[in-house]
Amino acid sequence: MTDFASLPGNAAAYDVSTVRTVDNHPLRNEDILFLGSSVTLGAASLEQSFADFIAKRSGAAYLKEAVNGTTLVDIGPSSYVARLKNVDVHRPFTLFVCQLSTNDSNREDCPVGTVGDTGTDTVCGAIRTITRYVIQTWHCPVVFYTGSYYDREKYAAMVQALLAVTKEEGITVADLYTDASFNAVSQEQYALYMADPVHPTKAGYLEWWVPRIEEAMIAAAQK
Repeated sequence: MTDFASLPGNAAAYDVSTVRTVDNHPLRNEDILFLGSSVTLGAASLEQSFADFIAKRSGAAYLKEAVNGTTLVDIGPSSYVARLKNVDVHRPFTLFVCQLSTNDSNREDCPVGTVGDTGTDTVCGAIRTITRYVIQTWHCPVVFYTGSYYDREKYAAMVQALLAVTKEEGITVADLYTDASFNAVSQEQYALYMADPVHPTKAGYLEWWVPRIEEAMIAAAQK
């Protein structure tokens, strides 16, 4: 089992406690709901993820609803859909950020589906269901994000499906997966930034992922 605390990318210099809150940050007045699995949780970075870094940088209020191993497709009580519907509907969230989970790409019972799906038994349908539920419940902007590139054919198909569904729904995507310039980091940087092909370290979130996801969040909040 990997000792994540010993990874160079999880050194104290990259801890969220070292991050300064930016004066007059565009997200400073937001209340943000983050929904996801291990990447949103920060499973390889001592449970400090981009969500915590962005909240610290901005001074925004937030809830990180993230559970390891969970899926977009509604296959049980820990799925994204089920957990989302347990979130307090009376809390006035002003921005929603959702992970395109890699877990769905590793399971045969989580089909990608087709763009027109509206149920929760496919990735496409779950994305649409989550999006519409958030808009109807909190009337706030929605942002989905993908992970950085790794060689997984089904996840690549999920990214393309996400882009198609979100285009129809008119919502924002921080697409780290297909952006060649974003992924053009050196081997040394990659070794610092990633604990494995899916999970960033603290350094990976802070220096690599945060700027891109934060940019998408600001764009969505200002629409």
